[in-house]
Amino acid sequence: MATTAVPATATTILRRNRPGCKAEDFYNWPDQQFEEMDSTLAVQQYIQQLIRKDVTDVDRILTSPEGQDEGVWKYEHLRQFCMELNGLSVKLQSECQPEMCTQMTATEQWIFLCAAHKTPKECPAIDYTRHTLDGAACLLNSNKYFPSRVSIKESSVQKLGSVCRRIYRIFSHAYFHHKVLFDLFENETRLCERFTKFVIKYNLMSQDNLIVPILDEYQGNTDTLTLPPQSAPITT
Repeated sequence: MATTAVPATATTILRRNRPGCKAEDFYNWPDQQFEEMDSTLAVQQYIQQLIRKDVTDVDRILTSPEGQDEGVWKYEHLRQFCMELNGLSVKLQSECQPEMCTQMTATEQWIFLCAAHKTPKECPAIDYTRHTLDGAACLLNSNKYFPSRVSIKESSVQKLGSVCRRIYRIFSHAYFHHKVLFDLFENETRLCERFTKFVIKYNLMSQDNLIVPILDEYQGNTDTLTLPPQSAPITT
């Protein structure tokens, strides 16, 4: 009896968390090369894959694939920072009460004014945090400034620095006023370390404004960051 050969077919890998899957099964699929990611969200997927693989390998996470557009790379990282900062914001709600943290402060020399209002003004720290993350989300999802995830105009890329300065204040408040909570979050995510290296690498913030000595603590580096002198309230 003649037999018909059936060609072998490659196994299809579904990279999707199905409804009802267990926590330990989340993202339980093989890593994918960046060149194989055929999607407009490829850069975001690649960054998140690197984070899941080893959150402590900050330098690897910040290293862009060869030929990757730098503006898109910075934009996608900033989107990721904002998403992860929501986790810190949720944790802060347990102890950063408006009655206790009436101002958005870091050290005694730094008081931050909230730019979410028509005229910048003081806000309780937790409200400042919410307003800042909401504002960043609105800007980064704006079809006017960021209509594409694969190509970004230079004029839009220039807006990323102001977002970095504002969301960094969430780290600084948590570090100086909620240190135990900050340390627990940082040990899990290395988010402040990654953010600090990110803004230094791409010159998105002045080092005088990087007041959290995160690189000193995690790497024993005493030359990279310096505390700023006494300053007037910051509004932008």
